[in-house]
Amino acid sequence: MIDKKALATFIESRLEGTDLYLVDLKVTPDNVISVEIDSDTSVDIDKCVALTREIEGEFSRDDEDYELEVGSSGLTSPFKVVRQYVKNIGHEVEVLSCDGKKYKGLLRNADADSFTIVSDEKVKPEGAKRPVIEKVERTFGYGDVKYTKYLLQF
Repeated sequence: MIDKKALATFIESRLEGTDLYLVDLKVTPDNVISVEIDSDTSVDIDKCVALTREIEGEFSRDDEDYELEVGSSGLTSPFKVVRQYVKNIGHEVEVLSCDGKKYKGLLRNADADSFTIVSDEKVKPEGAKRPVIEKVERTFGYGDVKYTKYLLQF
């Protein structure tokens, strides 16, 4: 079986100095390798092909046969690393909290421990007859959410 740590180290060394970064790496027991990358700008097919060739050049199929897939993180895929949160600051996101509530709002900031969204919510002030729309800021720890993803709106 392919050594996942060695593969991850190799991939990260190849992406170093670029705006590309490793999002996810899966190696199944039957040597199906799935590499997911993202970028601060964009990922095109040529970048995926180049990385595929570099991996195949370093990890010989003669030594151990494997199936390799290199692709980009999809627009509607959940965020998996902090850098994806940072990349999407200023964009609308959807958050599903661990308690099952969905929140939609603008991703305001993200750091190593948490991220904050701002959303418009109906709030009924005390003594008021009708609810009003107010901006509500919510901060989540990464472990407190099931997923966060880019909110694609048409």
